[in-house]
Amino acid sequence: MAKTIPIWPGSSSFFPGDTPFGIYDNDSKFQAAIENTAVWCARRLGHPLTDIELQDINFYTCFEEAVTEYGAQVNTYNIRDNMLNLYGSTTSSNLTGQKVSANFGGLIELAEEYGTEAGSGGNVTYYTGSIAVSASQQVYDLTDTTAVTLESGSASTNEIEIKRLYHDPTPAMVKYFDPFVGTGLGSQQMLETFGWGNYSPGVSFMMMPMYADLLRVQAIEFNDQIRKSAYSFQLVNNRIRFFPIPNGANFTKVYFDYILKSDRSNPLKGTTGTVSDFSNVPYENVIYSNINDVGKQWIRKYALALAKEMLGYIRGKYSALPIPNAEITLNAADLISAAQTEKEGLITELKEILDTMSRQMQLERKSAEATSLQEQFMKIPLKIYIG
Repeated sequence: MAKTIPIWPGSSSFFPGDTPFGIYDNDSKFQAAIENTAVWCARRLGHPLTDIELQDINFYTCFEEAVTEYGAQVNTYNIRDNMLNLYGSTTSSNLTGQKVSANFGGLIELAEEYGTEAGSGGNVTYYTGSIAVSASQQVYDLTDTTAVTLESGSASTNEIEIKRLYHDPTPAMVKYFDPFVGTGLGSQQMLETFGWGNYSPGVSFMMMPMYADLLRVQAIEFNDQIRKSAYSFQLVNNRIRFFPIPNGANFTKVYFDYILKSDRSNPLKGTTGTVSDFSNVPYENVIYSNINDVGKQWIRKYALALAKEMLGYIRGKYSALPIPNAEITLNAADLISAAQTEKEGLITELKEILDTMSRQMQLERKSAEATSLQEQFMKIPLKIYIG
């Protein structure tokens, strides 16, 4: 006895749990739409003029998949358009239906790596260290714990890189503003007259233009650079050489800022539980009630394409049905081909629409609009006012 092929009865009643995943089953608008879509798909496939070898749960499956596919496409677009703004944000909040504001967080985080090398900030900790300088000793080993003190511990266990060395001559302004100059009685009385008596040495400011101070400071600096040993250093590997040779009087300890090479090379500088890549951006399934009519129409069309494809595969199993003195050939191949074409067309259409909604495309459209307005305004004749 031949097995009876179940066909669509013409109507159905949806209950929560009839879909495979049950993602939207408790949404009242979804419950109404899924029954209407099942009837619409069956009629678009030829019911009641022809039998439809599908049941209500088949249509429900197609509709749920269509909603999920629509949400996946929209969420994929949102992730791609907002990824730079979402790096480092928490993964505990659902971003579906939320407005994601553009910000400079991602760009600044990229720039922090440059800030670390430039010494203007960054995301690598700067530590402080010092070298106990001995008289007549010019070369020092940074791994020598008897002379080198590091805030982070021994340099033998943590490779360091010195970023700044505080080894400079006495500032010229200190030599310029000598507290022992200009202490004569006449000068002091004149300072009192001008109200500068409490300044030390206020006489250095009396009736002197600013460029005179700058010239004197420059003369002191040139004198130290040309006639004296320049303050400098040479750093190669872990050995540092100071110039001039320490004599015990000019400096006894040299301070420096440094970083740990392991900190700079560590790529994991963020905290756990934050957005790191495409896979953990917290976009969840869309809420069907919040989808507008444009999206719902796309979902209906995609559900129809899925139902058509499913019907094609079913009819492919029963490609020919015997009848008295003849045989009926089913249209399985045509249904499958048409369904795949429709699915690809709908996906392409949705992606193109979403691409036109990106921030980049919106800015380009606004720029073109502003250019067109300027061209129109330039063609408007200006009024002539006669006084």
